[in-house]
Amino acid sequence: MPRRSYDHYCAVSRALDIVGDRWNLLVVRELCSGPRRYSDLFADLPGISTDVLAARLKELERDDILTRRKVGPRTATAVYELTPTGMALRPALEALSAWGTEHLGERRPTDAVRAHWFALPLGRAVAEVLPIGTATVHIGDTVLHYNITAAGITHHDGPAPASDLEFHLDLATAAEVATGARPLPDHSPSAL
Repeated sequence: MPRRSYDHYCAVSRALDIVGDRWNLLVVRELCSGPRRYSDLFADLPGISTDVLAARLKELERDDILTRRKVGPRTATAVYELTPTGMALRPALEALSAWGTEHLGERRPTDAVRAHWFALPLGRAVAEVLPIGTATVHIGDTVLHYNITAAGITHHDGPAPASDLEFHLDLATAAEVATGARPLPDHSPSAL
């Protein structure tokens, strides 16, 4: 399928030519914390069809936003991960997350939710408590860790090898912290 273009000689327009299609930035959001299999992406993007997901992955790979890599003993499984070009979109996602948090409102009965979708706003909340360092955050069964440096915040799947702080949240508390309705609850120095 040929790429649609706004045909504007404008940096925002060019960026949207590449990542502005429906689902593209959500695929990037899913890959910010690390590589994912197709089945993981499909499970964590409720509402996307398999055809649309496959098309978006091919387009994003073509545009050097992500790469597909075979893994496993017989390389039968593929994972998708962001390239450096794709990781460079993180500040844009951070800005969209900060802006969108103010417009999130109450969760509607039809809204899907995944714990890791709170990773970006929770990272900002963790950085208020820990301006530099590493923190592990448990949200139910989901575990993320944050590396906070002078250069910014990154999040990754799983616990940190060594954390300065550790937080345990349920989904409701994570949502409240992410939306700014409450601060992070008390934390403990990590036992790692």
